[in-house]
Amino acid sequence: MSLLMILDYAGVALFAATGALAASRKQLDLIGFLFFAAVTGLGGGTVRDLVLGRTPVFWVLDPTYILICVTAGAFVFLTAHRVEWRYRLLIWLDAIGISAYSVLGAAKGLAVTGSPTIAIVTGGLTATFGGILRDLLANEASVLLRPEIYITAALAGAGAFTAANALDLPVYASSCIGAGVAFALRGGAIHYGWTLPRYKPRPGRHPDEAMKGRKRKKGR
Repeated sequence: MSLLMILDYAGVALFAATGALAASRKQLDLIGFLFFAAVTGLGGGTVRDLVLGRTPVFWVLDPTYILICVTAGAFVFLTAHRVEWRYRLLIWLDAIGISAYSVLGAAKGLAVTGSPTIAIVTGGLTATFGGILRDLLANEASVLLRPEIYITAALAGAGAFTAANALDLPVYASSCIGAGVAFALRGGAIHYGWTLPRYKPRPGRHPDEAMKGRKRKKGR
């Protein structure tokens, strides 16, 4: 079994576990756990394959991915009540999943298109879309709206893998570099609260008030 295949299975399992942990926070039944696990574990890779025109998507070709999600969902259903710090576990498992999937998504994008740009995009997409779907289904604040570094970590990991691959480093070395960069950024964001600079309007009238003023003038 290749390193990228191991990363693929591990990424699906970790993301599936975060989906099931989100279901535990909502106190859902077993089917709810399995659904959240499958959507979170398979969502990013499914969108990636559709964007790259790879059909059938990966979990149709290899049902092992579905079994991994079912196993992870059932395991969390039976054990989540024993973990008092479930949310903390969720975000750290999510960080590890991002690290693995940013590399895997970039590798698949590079293999299909040969474009480093597309590789970085597919790496970021694969690593984050499952988490976005999970938060949407759980009716929680989306990762897109949170201030801490998230998508940036996935893009950086995919970029580091792609750059290392361009330097003809071995696959295991490129994968470790990419995953390490992604995890360092996301882990730092979790532990230290790292964020990117946020947009701030210029001093003076608020943009919304300025827009209302323009509409009043047009109405006259």
